[in-house]
Amino acid sequence: VQLQASGGGLVQTGGSLRLSCAASGRTFNSYVMGWFRQAPGKVRVYVAAVNWTGAKYYAESVRGRFTISRDNAENTVYLQMNSLKVEDTAVYYCAASSKFSRTLESYDYWGQGTQVTVSS
Repeated sequence: VQLQASGGGLVQTGGSLRLSCAASGRTFNSYVMGWFRQAPGKVRVYVAAVNWTGAKYYAESVRGRFTISRDNAENTVYLQMNSLKVEDTAVYYCAASSKFSRTLESYDYWGQGTQVTVSS
């Protein structure tokens, strides 16, 4: 599976962005799709995941503000980010796993990352 993330950019505090991650391959709907982020000087951390049935899981830091979704017909996963905060600034990565997990090591395939910068 090859993943291509897009949609990042510069936004002010309180604004919104929608990230997209397009996947190649015909087995997209068999993977759990996740989003992670890595702020400057920090480790990459889990943000959200959606499994093949559409069940969604979020990190506490983004719950209520971010929404993950997937379109299996389009082989695409999205991350709608609302009420953005300065601390959401990071490179955002999409990833695919054969099982649900919040840990990086469980994800087999990674996109290249897209920069999200939130200014005050």
